[in-house]
Amino acid sequence: MNVSSRFDVSGYGVIVTGGASGLGLAYGEVLAAHGARVTLIDLDAETLGAHTGRLVGEGLNVRGAVADVTDHAALDRAIDEAAQEYGRLDVAFANAGIDPGVGFVGAWAGATRPRVAEGAIERYTDERWNRVIDINLGGVFATVRAAARHMRPRGFGRIIVTTSLAATTVEGAIGSAYLAAKAGARHFMHAAALELAADGITVNAIAPGFFVTNIGGGHAHQPEVQAAISKDIPMHRVGRPDDIKALALFLAAPASEYITGQEIVIDGGWGLGVAD
Repeated sequence: MNVSSRFDVSGYGVIVTGGASGLGLAYGEVLAAHGARVTLIDLDAETLGAHTGRLVGEGLNVRGAVADVTDHAALDRAIDEAAQEYGRLDVAFANAGIDPGVGFVGAWAGATRPRVAEGAIERYTDERWNRVIDINLGGVFATVRAAARHMRPRGFGRIIVTTSLAATTVEGAIGSAYLAAKAGARHFMHAAALELAADGITVNAIAPGFFVTNIGGGHAHQPEVQAAISKDIPMHRVGRPDDIKALALFLAAPASEYITGQEIVIDGGWGLGVAD
């Protein structure tokens, strides 16, 4: 049996929140490269415009929409407009997220460093807590809700949530709100999968470990941080957005139609697996 058709997403209508950089951009790139029509949604209008222009210049069907996932009315409009543009919404990546703030990586990299970020909780402000929860959890909820409205009538859809290795592995070095939000997103994904399965909609999660993106203020781009982290990973290298593209395509494609409610952890080996 030739399984290539099981990865065919040509003509699909796709939205990606947090699509202007990092993992979200990778999701959008791989779906568009395989023939999907993709709307990248992001708060960063300048970066969004630059990448949208680049991808359109490559002959891909990509458009941008500026919206903050904490502004649920604006997010609804962006998703509604994409569905109207495509005449359907097949795939939604609920990906937008921000760093946790105090204590994210400073005590994580390397076995010789302390495992607990001293004083992280005391230095965590209400403003930071609420912002991290609103984006990393509330934004996921709002994205899934808006997508379900378009997918239910057609009896088809793929929703993919970006969680984190932090959703299942507690590290003292990672800010408290980030852990809480990602764990909450993981449990919400399970609940949504149970509710939407009867409507032909699958809901799964990708849980990256240490990937080189701009989250956390761009610390992941520092060679010394990458070197320290790599020592703890069996493959001895950190993840890059391109590493996640095949998995994103799989979860968006017909090949994954019998998989729902799964969080797939991808972290260079030591966290690789499926948490159900």
